[in-house]
Amino acid sequence: MKIRLSSKLVAAIVLFSGLASGALDSLPAFQQRGSQKPKRTSSLLINPDAQPDLPTAKAATAAASAAGLNLDDIQGDILQKNQELFYFFSIANATAFKPKLASEILPLITTTTELLDVSTQPITVLNIAFSQRGLTALNVTTSLGDASFAHGQLADISTLGDPGSTNWVPQFAGTSVHGVLLFASDTVDNINDAVSSLESALGDSITKVYSLAGAARPVAGTEHFGFQDGISNPAVTGFTAAPLPGQFVVPAGVILVGETGDTSASARPAWAKDGSFLVFRQLKQLVPEFNKFLADHPIVEDGLTAQQGSDLLGARMVGRWKSGAPVDLAPRFDDPALGADPTRNNNFTFSHPDAVLTTNQTRCPFAAHIRKVRPRADLGTPENTVRAIMRSGIPYGLEVSDEEAASNTTSTERGLAFVAYMSNPSNGFRFLQQAWANNPNFAHAGVGVDPIIGSLVGAERVITGLDPTNSNVTTTLTTDFIISRGGEYFFSPPLSAITSTLSV
Repeated sequence: MKIRLSSKLVAAIVLFSGLASGALDSLPAFQQRGSQKPKRTSSLLINPDAQPDLPTAKAATAAASAAGLNLDDIQGDILQKNQELFYFFSIANATAFKPKLASEILPLITTTTELLDVSTQPITVLNIAFSQRGLTALNVTTSLGDASFAHGQLADISTLGDPGSTNWVPQFAGTSVHGVLLFASDTVDNINDAVSSLESALGDSITKVYSLAGAARPVAGTEHFGFQDGISNPAVTGFTAAPLPGQFVVPAGVILVGETGDTSASARPAWAKDGSFLVFRQLKQLVPEFNKFLADHPIVEDGLTAQQGSDLLGARMVGRWKSGAPVDLAPRFDDPALGADPTRNNNFTFSHPDAVLTTNQTRCPFAAHIRKVRPRADLGTPENTVRAIMRSGIPYGLEVSDEEAASNTTSTERGLAFVAYMSNPSNGFRFLQQAWANNPNFAHAGVGVDPIIGSLVGAERVITGLDPTNSNVTTTLTTDFIISRGGEYFFSPPLSAITSTLSV
């Protein structure tokens, strides 16, 4: 779920492996807890208008109690609305790491409960997750009941539509990523202090493999193409006190292992309950090239300027305007007031009494990104909750420079550090990417792949329905505007599992 952190927050991902050698440096004592821990006077969390509010600590506690959830055992990055500002680190392990996991890391892990009230928020948030290789290195041999997690993301490279590992960050294409540490705060200095302090405490039990830094964009809540992100995240029973109109309501077990709604609950070990699988993908965005494509192919229609035609094409590719307003409710022009209103910006199904759901694309193309990954009425009502995921991504990289904009060419990498939580990656993220986004015949025959995240191993993508004046017109995309740089599948354990299983 999405933590909405201060717009000054920066994120970093650092991956390490206990199989490699090398010591890490030191810094101030980050590991102060309880009465000794520095307290915040202002909240880490921000609240972009387009996104639903987080529940209060009191409301979330009441909802959790009614559902039988223990928010004190659930890591805070899972059941929050993580916005764009997170810091990711990966930890590997060796024999010396296990006791440090319990003594140095566990006391610092931020729970869901802690993040909901400024009085309990830490200066720097810390969460942790492990890959299958990481669990194996910890000598945890019980299966978590998900084959895609067990095999790792590299084994899924063709399934996900990636054109081989050439574009992947080399560390993701190797075998040394055992885990990820996620740090978050409102200043870079806080993050750096926390990282250095923890590295010093862990000593040579870990080795840094890779790091990725991200930061909020000037318009809070947007990704690099300029669109509001995370609006469609579901409400989770046991956490969300009052779901909003149109918000996808899912059982806790769709996101949390072992809870009601986890379709593989019987295959899970008892210690994994209330953990969640974390999918990480580094997605490079070709922003100047995307903008040039829109400028070169504006939708031509009476009453539209060329710029408005380009904006409309982009909105129809995404399924929302940059403000977050859905094209299903605002089919020709952006409506910022609608986009900023979380009581309205999700309250649609793609079904209208004056149009045939199975053939009409006047309002929203069948291939639009938000329709591909949440088809709503296209698959009937009520919606099946099994495919739901909780997205927690963050942008990385600098803003587009004047030189890049003038040349229409990306020279500095930027994109999205995609993070999503779910109880079943095979049913969730993996299925969404393969069977929906990359499938030209989903949910209607011949519509093409998702024009934003769909990938056909580098092949051209032919899409219908982007032109509202003639749904038979095809659009050929010769460039993937999003390029996978690789990633990994992780498991974010409950705090209790660290004591009972992972550190012993």
